[in-house]
Amino acid sequence: MTASTESGCLSKVATMLLIGALMGSFERSGAQSIGVCYGTLGDNLPSAREVVDLYKSRNIQRMRIYDPNQAALEALRGSNIELTVGIPNDQLQEMGTNPSYANAWVDRHIRPYWPSVRFRYIAVGNEAIPGPNAQYILNALQNMYNALVRAGVDQIKISTAIHMAVLGNSYPPSQGSFSAEAAQHLNSIIPFINSQQAPLLANVYTYFGYVGNPNDISLSYALFTSPTVVSEDGSLQYQNLFDAMVDALYSAVERVVGTNMEIVISESGWPSAGGFAATIDNAQTYNAKLIRHVGRGTPKRPGKPIETYIFAMFNENQKQPPGIERNFGLFHPSKEPVYDINLTA
Repeated sequence: MTASTESGCLSKVATMLLIGALMGSFERSGAQSIGVCYGTLGDNLPSAREVVDLYKSRNIQRMRIYDPNQAALEALRGSNIELTVGIPNDQLQEMGTNPSYANAWVDRHIRPYWPSVRFRYIAVGNEAIPGPNAQYILNALQNMYNALVRAGVDQIKISTAIHMAVLGNSYPPSQGSFSAEAAQHLNSIIPFINSQQAPLLANVYTYFGYVGNPNDISLSYALFTSPTVVSEDGSLQYQNLFDAMVDALYSAVERVVGTNMEIVISESGWPSAGGFAATIDNAQTYNAKLIRHVGRGTPKRPGKPIETYIFAMFNENQKQPPGIERNFGLFHPSKEPVYDINLTA
């Protein structure tokens, strides 16, 4: 090898190392894909193929669906979109008491599509804790895990999606803890999920926190627009309600399994019509700032990006009750945007 050739090779190696370092820095800085939830409770929605094409055209690389909708799974083949698929709450009892049901579910809804569909998570129930089906979630998770191992697809992570009502205490965030009713389930569910190196899924809405207590919570605090720190918790400072809610949940989780468990925000959003403070301007502000914010982490875990899914892709005219529930969409069923928003984090 001549000196000039060796110098050229070393230069290429150095360049590759620099590119790798820059990519690592880019990832650590919070650049990531934002997901969007795809609900289907509407009688005027576009076809699943059109929906997948819309995701791709908007560079939305992650999707959450609430049941293994066959049309959606077919449309997702080869799309490279990472998918979270849900097991509805009304199936939790059967899933938790009958291992063969879990095997059949995987054989029907996962194996025929893997790996052309990029399954990321299976959400075993949505906001089922507390409630009558909460008692079945741990066994359902165990049966689902065994079914995935049996099918050779245990790369797919399993979890359950909770809402903030599981917290018995949320303020200050460092004192976050689960209610007694929720803890009797989550104290065993969370360690199991964590043992599989999966995250806990959480639906976090500052909208409901604000409308439930507008006298004590300002709109700017809920919308990420407060110009100053609103709340202090020891050395941690909070300028928005989202961070306070997520950190309260982190604190509750840490009381169960320590600091090594991740939380994925499986739903968050703001309605554009149908109720108090539900305007296009507020929805646009919240979601745009959420997208930019989640890459920064929270005061409790600064610099640690939070995987986040916006609710929802479309306004769904059959959601109940009427009002705000039908107006969380980023798009009308016609595929026209409800408001302009950049969905790239």
